This record gives sequence, structure tokens and C-alpha cells, in this order.
Amino acid sequence: MLNANVSENLVSRTRGTGKDLVLLHGWGMNSGVFEHFIPLLESEFKVTTIDLPGFGENNGVLPEEPYTVASVAKMITPYLPENCVVAGWSLGGLVAQQLALDLPEHVSALITIASTPRFVNGPCWPGIDAELLAQFETQLAKDYGKTLERFLAIQAMGSDTARQDMKAIRQSITAWPSPAEEALKASLALLSSEDLREHIGRIRQPTLRIYGRLDSLVPTSGIDRICELHPQSDTVVLPHASHAPFISHPQQSADIIRQFIGATF
Repeated sequence: MLNANVSENLVSRTRGTGKDLVLLHGWGMNSGVFEHFIPLLESEFKVTTIDLPGFGENNGVLPEEPYTVASVAKMITPYLPENCVVAGWSLGGLVAQQLALDLPEHVSALITIASTPRFVNGPCWPGIDAELLAQFETQLAKDYGKTLERFLAIQAMGSDTARQDMKAIRQSITAWPSPAEEALKASLALLSSEDLREHIGRIRQPTLRIYGRLDSLVPTSGIDRICELHPQSDTVVLPHASHAPFISHPQQSADIIRQFIGATF
């Protein structure tokens, strides 16, 4: 049974029964990207999806403040179930980490999927090349469709099922409303500007970080650095996955999440 909770601000959707689990999508996407993943979880978890402000069903709602990870997390906060596990993919993982920092009594555990406290590379920090992000920002102003296609291609790169992964992501997200142009630009800028590295050591909730070994956006060469900054977190690397392990390896990803939550609570 699918329930839509609509307020004057954000739309959230909830399916299943059990421990509350919130899923947050990545840049340029919407909650449709979890369409085929949720059925693997809803028998044991009450799964809530919330489109980030400016995306999907929330494409008409933007923060009154500048579009930052903190302002996005602040907008999402009222829609989080109490004592929930928050799982964020890619950019959504950045928001999930901010929520864990802001709401230690409300967010009971954190899961990041192909995410990091800082996406852009830098001295002794592997990540996305700054010039590549700059190119995306330039292309975005000219053609959103082509920019998103290229971004999808990079996300699936290296996976044995890259072609199928791209098709699945594209079909899932295009069934939902298109994102607001302002949100696309502002959230893409977050990938260049936001940096939570000095803060994640304060995350005290049980944390699971899932990576794909073939991921070119969040390279595994940076995992040790993240572990140094947040040694309390658990790490799992899927050897044949790229940037969207819950799409290329849905059952394996669901089993990892289920085992983590089962062992935590």
C-alpha cells in the first residue's frame, strides 16, 4: 500500500511495515530511482522516500535560504519519522550525513550509498575532477537532457550491467516530474563546494558506508581517508558495482542493509 503525505511544503511517500527507513536520492534524480529497490525492503521496513527540494514531486519547493546541504536537511527534517534510519545515495548521502549530525536524537542510524563527505577531489583526497564538474555546470545551462545522460553514463561506468543500469535509472526518473532548473544548478554546485570532512567524526550513530569498487565518482582510493575521519563507521565494498549498487546489485545491497539494521537494533 502506497501512501502519499502532502503538505504545503514537501511530499513524502511511505511503503511497508517495520523499522523506519528513509531513502534519499542523488543529483538530477528523484525517488523514482528506488522503484525496484523498495520491494526488497518493504516486508521488513517502513520505507519513506522524500524528493529533495526542487526535484521530483517537490520540484516546486526550494529553500528560502541559499541551497546548501544544511538548508536541504533543515527542510527535510519535519518529514523524518522518529527514530529512523536515514540512507542516502550519492548527493543524498551528503544530506543524510548532515541529518545525522543535526539530529542525533532523531536519526538512529546512518547509511551512505556511493557517497562521501566531499565529492570534489583535492590534495590527498580522491574524488570527482573539478574541471569535470565545471563542464557539467556549463553544459547544464545549455541542455539538461544531454548533461543528465552524460552523468548517468559516468555513474554506470565500469559495471558489467552498465547499459541496463542506465536504462533502469532513466526509466525510473523520467516517470516523475522534471527537476527545477534552479535546483539542478544549485545542487550540482554542492558537489564542488560542500565539505563535511571535519564534521563526520562527530557522527555517533551506527553508520554503514556502502561503496562500489568500480565507482568513478566516489573512488575506492578515498575509502581509507573516510575511515580515518569517521573510524566508527562500517564499510562494505561491492566488488562488481559502480555508482548505483542498489540498481546493479539490488538484492545484495538490500541484504547488506538488512543485516546492518538487524545487527544494530
